Amino acid sequence: MSTEPERPVLHSHTTRLSYADTDPAGILYYAAWFPKMEALQSEFLYLQGLRQDTLVERFGWWTVSRATTCEYLAAARLFDEVRIDLRLGRIGASSFRFAFRMTRLDDDVPVARAENTVVTVSPAQEPVRIPADLRAHLERWAGRGAA
Repeated sequence: MSTEPERPVLHSHTTRLSYADTDPAGILYYAAWFPKMEALQSEFLYLQGLRQDTLVERFGWWTVSRATTCEYLAAARLFDEVRIDLRLGRIGASSFRFAFRMTRLDDDVPVARAENTVVTVSPAQEPVRIPADLRAHLERWAGRGAA
């Protein structure tokens, strides 16, 4: 996981774990967080006016996920309420990371943390440098630009 300094929370969602997420022993199914992270990331970008389904026609680029990691830190039991927080991680030349933290609400214990590396690509899916319009958003989300 990244050693970047922690940035402000950009977006959050609270969910109650179900049988699709974990078993009664508190063993989280390894892939359970990935759809929840994708939904949070997609919703955040949508709320910023960056709809994945219109990026190519509007801007001439789009984004794809390149790599995702997740570390499981504590048990998450059936019916626990968990808050998933989204932050911006590292910003590179043609990619950036979203960082996620999943926290059990009843005792404020982090149960998992994850990162998703997103690459900007051309319509032909070739990596391209992060376009200026997207970089401006990233800098603002990182707290380094005007709001």
